[in-house]
Amino acid sequence: MNKIESFKINHDVLQRGIYVSRIDGDVVTLDIRVKKPNGGDYLKTDAMHTIEHIFATYVRNSEYSESVIYFGPMGCRTGFYLLMRDDVSKEDVISLIKSAFLFIADFEGEIPGNSKVECGNYLEHDLAGAKAEAALMAEVLNGWKPSDMKYKEV
Repeated sequence: MNKIESFKINHDVLQRGIYVSRIDGDVVTLDIRVKKPNGGDYLKTDAMHTIEHIFATYVRNSEYSESVIYFGPMGCRTGFYLLMRDDVSKEDVISLIKSAFLFIADFEGEIPGNSKVECGNYLEHDLAGAKAEAALMAEVLNGWKPSDMKYKEV
């Protein structure tokens, strides 16, 4: 089999942040790297699940909702993929992602989609953990620019 694009990225040099992973027609796949790959510190499954629920709900209710295609976790538990139409500027994408993490960091109340009817694993959530991870990621994104969205070469 051919090696897929995401496996061609050198994960030894990849840092936390937002990267354009690939562009397929009018769909941009964004690599939102919350943890340094192979760093020994990974997202806890329950906190990651909570981030997924709140982040997805937030971006699908934003002014860019029509451009959001998908948001979901990476199996390696180091981040998330956000797929969007290419009609949103990189500056606005950065702003949207940062505001989503700030929203999660300050979130109070019931986790969206957190019932047995709405979620296949509704008992596995950690709001406090999600808030802590989101606050750390929002700090990483302070000053993040479109020029930072390119994977670093080795």
